Amino acid sequence: MRILFVMPKIGAWATHGIHRSPNQLYAHWASYVREHGYSDVSVIDGRALEIPMDELVERVKEKNPDVVVMGEQIHGYAGYAVLRYFKEASQRIKKELPKTKIILGGLWYSAMPVMTLEENPAVDFVVMAEEDAFLDLIEAIDKKKNLKDVAGVTSRLDNGEIVMGPYRPLLEDLDKLPLPAYDLFPMDKYVGHTHWKPFVDMITSRGCPSACTFCYEWDQFDPRSPSDFLKWRAKSAQRVIEELELLHKKYGIKVVVIQDDNFNVDPQRVKRFCELKLEKNNPIKWVSLGRAVDWVNSEEILPLMKQTGLFMGVFGIEVTTPEELKRIAKGTTIEQIKKTIEILRKNDIAVVADIMIGFDYDTEAIIKQRFEFADFVDPDVLWIGYVTPAPNSPMWRIALKKKWIDPKKVDFSTWDFLHPVIPTEHLSIEDLGRLGAWCMREFYSKPGRINRIMESNFDILAKLCFQDVMAGVGKWEAGATKGEAYI
Repeated sequence: MRILFVMPKIGAWATHGIHRSPNQLYAHWASYVREHGYSDVSVIDGRALEIPMDELVERVKEKNPDVVVMGEQIHGYAGYAVLRYFKEASQRIKKELPKTKIILGGLWYSAMPVMTLEENPAVDFVVMAEEDAFLDLIEAIDKKKNLKDVAGVTSRLDNGEIVMGPYRPLLEDLDKLPLPAYDLFPMDKYVGHTHWKPFVDMITSRGCPSACTFCYEWDQFDPRSPSDFLKWRAKSAQRVIEELELLHKKYGIKVVVIQDDNFNVDPQRVKRFCELKLEKNNPIKWVSLGRAVDWVNSEEILPLMKQTGLFMGVFGIEVTTPEELKRIAKGTTIEQIKKTIEILRKNDIAVVADIMIGFDYDTEAIIKQRFEFADFVDPDVLWIGYVTPAPNSPMWRIALKKKWIDPKKVDFSTWDFLHPVIPTEHLSIEDLGRLGAWCMREFYSKPGRINRIMESNFDILAKLCFQDVMAGVGKWEAGATKGEAYI
């Protein structure tokens, strides 16, 4: 059976410059089925190779696969904006190769499988679960098994009926997964923030111990069990280092962003990771994400993390009062937010933080207060995100109840977290665009902020990232206020 993973050509967030990385969903799923005997597996990465849609479809025709797979696991390239490209690619591929089965999975699709198949007749299956579900689906197609019995998969049967298979529990031991199939990708083509190269985004854990009402990760799981999101599972420090060693020694990767929402949930795991990285003398520099509470809990090992190449720490401020933090179920405190910035900067680790705007209760005064707090605590890079409801999330239910969204009429070109897509009870979408642009201009025009960062002891990679963000502020504003799209 010929299995082909297809990534269309897309752009990146306005503040990310040139930014592209191997699709982690593809890398994990491909390695898993290959380990189980399916050797004819390949990838066409139109994002990395900048292949226009017409040429992409022609390349797929030349390969004439039995199965085409599309989807995404990481939201940090484009949010949901990539979905329109998957839709176009699936429709055009199915038109040229009507016998080829098309499978979607990952963000959005896992949580919206039935609607996805109803809205796009070109798609045959949606995988709602993980690698084992994908393998079972491939085997069912290959051996012509009963598709109704494939757990974790929603199928379009030959008679047109759409059927959700049984619920499939999550994988418990991520160390049992093979290393990602990086050999299928053009590894010399990946770059982060225009200047970090060769570059890779990694995923070392899944789920989150928190349950933020707005979080995009709600959409990664079977809609019948959204609580799966709360089950944090991680690869061991040894397995993470094994992957880093592969990236360094075989592909010459120099920079990695660990895209887990919470890499440092377990400080002992992070400590062991750092110890092993030093033992291996692995030179890859890295960035990681985490909640403020987890950064604070890692304070003692921050010097060790810095020693092993950590040069930027990312976390979400989101909102800026104790009442709001409780309201959105963030699981952090104002003191932890301040402490995170303090301890990262003390260790010469650049700070990237975000605030969110567009919660249902937001007013202009609330948003300006949120900005004033962020300006006061003074992260090095401020990212302003618009509340963009993720299927299964509490914000999704609020937006549906208030009739702010119609899932069947979503314009995914602007669903990238950088465009306002829903109003609040007090502000229009246009108001939110204006306020977001005001926050960006105010933050990046503050006298002395640029000089402080460029004259700091931060790693040059952090300074280059700051320059890349600054270069994209104008585009960010145009997106927020005029609807211009860059994905």
